[in-house]
Amino acid sequence: MSNIVLATIGSLGDMHPKIALALELKRRGHHATIAAMEFYRPKIEALGIGFAPMAPHLDPDDQELARDLMDARKGSEKILREIIMPNLRAMYDDLSAAVDGADLLITGEIAYAVKSVVERSGVKWVSTSLQPGTFFSAYDPFLPPMAPWFRHLRFLGPGFYRNFYRAIRWTARNWYEPYKAFRRELGLDDGHDPIFSGKYSSLLHLALFSKVLGSPQPDWPRNTVQPGFCFYDGHTEVPEKQPALESFLDSGEPPIVFTLGSAAVMDARDFFDESVKAAKQLSRRAILLYGLFSDPPTGLNDDILGLQYAPYSHVFPRAACVVHQGGVGTTGQTLKAGVPQIIVPFAHDQPDNAARCERLGVARMIGRYKYTSSASAAAIKQVLADPRYVENAAKAGEAVRLEGGTDDACDAIENVL
Repeated sequence: MSNIVLATIGSLGDMHPKIALALELKRRGHHATIAAMEFYRPKIEALGIGFAPMAPHLDPDDQELARDLMDARKGSEKILREIIMPNLRAMYDDLSAAVDGADLLITGEIAYAVKSVVERSGVKWVSTSLQPGTFFSAYDPFLPPMAPWFRHLRFLGPGFYRNFYRAIRWTARNWYEPYKAFRRELGLDDGHDPIFSGKYSSLLHLALFSKVLGSPQPDWPRNTVQPGFCFYDGHTEVPEKQPALESFLDSGEPPIVFTLGSAAVMDARDFFDESVKAAKQLSRRAILLYGLFSDPPTGLNDDILGLQYAPYSHVFPRAACVVHQGGVGTTGQTLKAGVPQIIVPFAHDQPDNAARCERLGVARMIGRYKYTSSASAAAIKQVLADPRYVENAAKAGEAVRLEGGTDDACDAIENVL
């Protein structure tokens, strides 16, 4: 038995893959601990997984912060410059305590203290990526959230995108000053780059997303293994725990499902009210998963069910179409379900994930500020009327379900051990 720490920062889309890994590693006889924000403690400990606090600790009820973080232009910069960088020392101290006596550390994106912890403690390290865009590949370029029109420039090729990423690094050069000072304080090399080239482990990097969404590229790290998505969403005893949902799913044609995941939903604005109107315009049954921090949308009736939460793995395969924000967790579950998608991206990786699904022929994209009942109804009508969307989605779903996912990822982790 090995002692394994999994560290992650972010929403449930970031947390659930680590839970999937932790549960499987535990099943294989290892001791797994998840290091994360304090508000995840009850969820993690209820699953029988160890928990260690790791800064930063955000307030999930802070609606103003949620709106700022979901801003396409400034959201990513705010996370890095105002949340991650000021908490580097606290993150380092927490993570150092968590890995004391551990055999392996597995980390996600933006846990920028990790390299320093690894260098000072000597613990073995496995890094992970949850979406293809964060590789910043010149051969399969990332779509910047502040410039969605960049999706029309893919034809310019690797040379253009190498220079584009150099320009991004130059623009972000001032972001590194707190990181450099933190490294110098520890007596470590301050030239390390945690955002682009220095975030990969030399032992193993796991690409925890399907080849359907992004295939291996020549400029990925050579030690990358791509097992596919690692799924977890708490899908247990749904019929007993949510009888209204089960009754609704059994009582008519497959519904349209509207959701904004676990982060964008905190800045939903009129998304759900417009979605109710869209369902009525189409005369279609619908399920709206409106989140824990919002009131039920107006206009619900016998054909339009509103719920705070339901496991995607249970609902999506029984849907006609899923309308969502494009977070990689939600995107992965929709791909696995094999149903068409309408994606309304907010920020971060969401526009890139949406563009990839458009290229696959499984989705249509609607801009966040162009989402209206009429736009939604028109897009849903198009993807359901065109058999190519349904066929492409079914093929993508079959491919995702055939990948090894969590099992293959844990095999690779055990090879490192």
